[in-house]
Formats: sequence, C-alpha cells, structure tokens
Amino acid sequence: MENHTQDEDLKAHLFATNQQFRSLAEQHAQLKKQIEEIESKPHVTGDDELEEQRLKKQKLRLKDQMNDMLAQYRHAGVIQ
Repeated sequence: MENHTQDEDLKAHLFATNQQFRSLAEQHAQLKKQIEEIESKPHVTGDDELEEQRLKKQKLRLKDQMNDMLAQYRHAGVIQ
C-alpha cells in the first residue's frame, strides 16, 4: 500500500512539474475518453472496433512512456 502511495505522489509531482509527463497524461486521458465513447455506443460497427483497438494501442504506448518516466524518477530518488 505504501508503494502505491509513493507512486501516486510521484505521479502528482511529475504532473505538476514536468510538461512532458503532463502532456502524456492528458493525451492518455483523452484517449480513455474516446474509447469510452465508442464502448458506450448501442451498436458498434467494425470500423468502431478497429478504431477502438487503435486507440487502445496508442493509450498503452503512452502509459508505457509514463511508466518509463516514473521508473527513471524513482531510480533517481526524486520522491522519497
């Protein structure tokens, strides 16, 4: 549990102080919203499914980039 809190503290710190991390987080949130919009449709077309998969892959790449940044900052001991 403590590790989760430290991760949340580090994410908040990076969001507040690092433009690149903030940009990645905002893009990630936007993609999440777009995916939710597709999933909330009463009838999903084949094109919708393809777009959803594309968005999910893009969202995952952003999450990986954010996790890489978190790991770098964790390793550097930015937040103790």
